[in-house]
Amino acid sequence: MTEWMLQQPPALQALIRVALVVLPLLMIVPGLIWWERRLLSWFQDRIGPNRVATLTLRSGRKIRLKGLLQPIADGVKLFLKEDITPAAVDRLVYVVAPAIALFPAFALAGTLPWGPLTPEWLVWQPIADVNVGILYVLAISSLGVYGVVLGGYASNNKYSLMGALRSSAQLISYELAMGMALAGIVLATGSLRMTEMVAAQSGPFWGVWPVVQNWNILTPFGAVAAIVFFICMVAETNRAPFDLPEAENELIAGYHTEYSSMKFAVYFMGEYAAMLVFGGVFAAVFLGGFNMLPINFEPGSFLHTLNIKLGPIWFIGKAVAVFTVFIWLRATLPRLRYDQLMNLGWKVLLPVAVANFLVVAIWIVCTEVYGPAGGWISVVAAAVALLFLYVGILRTYSDRLSVYGKRSIRMVDPRPAVPESQEAPLA
Repeated sequence: MTEWMLQQPPALQALIRVALVVLPLLMIVPGLIWWERRLLSWFQDRIGPNRVATLTLRSGRKIRLKGLLQPIADGVKLFLKEDITPAAVDRLVYVVAPAIALFPAFALAGTLPWGPLTPEWLVWQPIADVNVGILYVLAISSLGVYGVVLGGYASNNKYSLMGALRSSAQLISYELAMGMALAGIVLATGSLRMTEMVAAQSGPFWGVWPVVQNWNILTPFGAVAAIVFFICMVAETNRAPFDLPEAENELIAGYHTEYSSMKFAVYFMGEYAAMLVFGGVFAAVFLGGFNMLPINFEPGSFLHTLNIKLGPIWFIGKAVAVFTVFIWLRATLPRLRYDQLMNLGWKVLLPVAVANFLVVAIWIVCTEVYGPAGGWISVVAAAVALLFLYVGILRTYSDRLSVYGKRSIRMVDPRPAVPESQEAPLA
């Protein structure tokens, strides 16, 4: 099969690579929607979708598929539903906005190394192994907000516009922290290519234990970067608890209030596809990519062969696992207030990501000059110094920042006031 692929014209090879990414991504979205509904029903102790996809055999026996075809039924409903376009919208922008929101997910998926980094697999993936991979991820991910902003603006609805403005402010606040978190990984890896990041994670654990792989999430700086990146990833996809752009108790439905039928479905697909693709980016950068476990199996062994042959399955499994955490957060955490949202992005995540970047830089320089022991000593010293600096800044400006702190409300006494004339006389 690999030889056949190499014999094809470059244009046909590119089309095949695109089809291997785009078609499965479109096909898996209904399954993701079903998975979220089933998980939410378990979390919230309710039934969830369980009727559609019950097959009755001639013998009378019923095979229940737990509502697996419910998303397909919803898709058919949306496809046949009347497409209502308000009279006062900007029609061109109104129609194009959902497609713009769907575009970044497919553009990002084209750079994901979803298979092993062996010659026979590199023929099929990724679509484009660009040498500025992480910068490309940051640039394309920021384009998703254009679909949201244009949709809210073109709807000629104040609630839609408010949701769009919230999304743009949210993106700016969290894009900076996301970039700094990834910058620390780039600095440690020495490359912007995602394929080289995956390959670097196959090295010895902390540079001393060759049996265990050095996944970024297992390193101190990588764990900090992973936490910051994941929180920013949730915020950029407008998922709970960062779903302020479509807060139903405040903005009806937010930026997509005036959308119905297939236009709404495209927004829906774009959100779920973006969540899965971001899960793939997280798997490639922090979880070792296609590797099944953080273990360097002996070449030629059964587990090594299994790890290589089923590499795409392990990668997709990690992406779905990250998607599952998205759902877990939605079922667990309440929506943040807007000041809390800005607080977390600017006062917590960005300083932590910058400090992590500085620690990685100091570690690399000191390791080159003084050796591994000097590098680790400098890391501990730098981390402690930055922690004291951060705490000192917070204490210095605590009075100015008190307006953003915790708020308490004193409830009114529910008992009716008694007129003075009716008060009981003193004994």
